[in-house]
Amino acid sequence: MEPPREDPLNLAAMRVGYGSPATAGADGVAAHLDPAWLTGDPPWLGLFDRWLAEAVAAQIPEPNAMVVGTVDADGRPATRTVLCKGYSAAGICFFTGYESAKGRALAAHPVASLTFPWIALERQVHFHGPVTTVAPEATAAYWDSRPRGSQISAYASAQSRPIADRAALEAQVAAVADRFGGIDGDEPIPVPPNWGGYLVDVEYAEFWQGRADRLHNRVRAVRTDSGWDVERLQP
Repeated sequence: MEPPREDPLNLAAMRVGYGSPATAGADGVAAHLDPAWLTGDPPWLGLFDRWLAEAVAAQIPEPNAMVVGTVDADGRPATRTVLCKGYSAAGICFFTGYESAKGRALAAHPVASLTFPWIALERQVHFHGPVTTVAPEATAAYWDSRPRGSQISAYASAQSRPIADRAALEAQVAAVADRFGGIDGDEPIPVPPNWGGYLVDVEYAEFWQGRADRLHNRVRAVRTDSGWDVERLQP
């Protein structure tokens, strides 16, 4: 076995002092996350609504960014950051290429995990559950809201596939832009045939709140055949 690498940044000693007045987020140090905060049907929705709004108000960069975990056909896990583009009692929605790495993984194993890492507010939220594609009408509605440049890029990219160099990638984009009347044109760009939305049907939701001395608060809601079980977890 190789000896441990040098640690010039002293990662082993790095600590964040969770629970201080300066970093306790909107709750303050005295308000400990509690199972009673999860109410309604589904019980995760109201608190997630509140925490996401507070992340936006706190100007967290990309507050709707979430880490999406999948498992491919060979059982290899992968994570990447994706933007949440909608949520409701039905689940959490994001958009991507169906033939991308994550799209192929979801075709093989239609289940995903999601993590919203709002570390600056001493909070994280984790979800997981089965995944389905959204209706074409929902995909079209979101597609129409995207900036034209983003539409062109998505149409031009064979997502997750190799390409020779940056110049070749830009050439693909330029060809698509020309096809639809240019980057500043007004000819509508259709939804790519292999692109659309996924909906994660939340079966498991966990809220995490950082506290002093690593005595963090964790509360989870798990959907069962008879409803939802809400309970506190040890850190």
